[in-house]
Amino acid sequence: MSHQRTITAGVDGSPESLDAADWAAREALLRELPLHLVHAAVTPVPPGLPAVPEGGVGEPGTVLDRATLHLSYAHPALGIVEEEVAGHPAEALLATAETSELLVLGSRGNGALTGLMVGSVAQAVAARAACPVALVRAGERPADERQGAQDAPYLPVLLGIDLDRPCDELLEYAFDAAATRRTALHVVHAWTLPLVPTASAKDPGVERTRRLDAVITSWRHKFPGTEVVQQVVHGRAGHHLLLESAGASLLVVGRPLAAGPHLGPTVHSVIHHVLCPVVVVPHA
Repeated sequence: MSHQRTITAGVDGSPESLDAADWAAREALLRELPLHLVHAAVTPVPPGLPAVPEGGVGEPGTVLDRATLHLSYAHPALGIVEEEVAGHPAEALLATAETSELLVLGSRGNGALTGLMVGSVAQAVAARAACPVALVRAGERPADERQGAQDAPYLPVLLGIDLDRPCDELLEYAFDAAATRRTALHVVHAWTLPLVPTASAKDPGVERTRRLDAVITSWRHKFPGTEVVQQVVHGRAGHHLLLESAGASLLVVGRPLAAGPHLGPTVHSVIHHVLCPVVVVPHA
């Protein structure tokens, strides 16, 4: 297939993967990019035979045929490229990440008040992919990322930032996502008290607010049309991001490449519990 940059979505015939593919289609239209649909299986389905999802009910056509038909009707202006690949799904999806702007995967929903139940494939891909990975819970609908109706303005984009690693890749992705949606960017940095505070110690919150201002200032100049709301809070980052995600269209968090194929505790927490789609951005 072509090596044109795309928004890529992995589909397996399950309802959660179709919901994620629909979110990916909307993202592709926002960015004016084609959508690359990938179905990976250890034993690929021969052309012309129906593919039955594990635990599902067979329907005419393959997994890719059904997904493409659904998305073509829902988004007639969208360019869609299909690809059936053989091999372990995680490895196949990781290969597609090399030529993708974003890789989108679905996760099982677990009720109205909970977020994602991230499967082993999605978690492995999010921890190792060369491009940002979006995890979208089952049941995600266009209106969920808007301020009310489906055609209302977007809810803010939420960025969780570690001031010890304020990398450009993470900041650029978050600012671009907010600018593309024409919505505000909410930046949250969480900190905890030192183990042995002293009476003479400076207020760490004041210093961290100053540092956050310094990091964000240059990006405000690059994206002058984007409203930025900064928040420095005390406590665990995962806890605060979970609370803020209830009012966000998207949560953006970072994954340091130096950590290897592992997700840190904050990212691990939010990808299992957030109430909105979450994008994990690899960075130096």
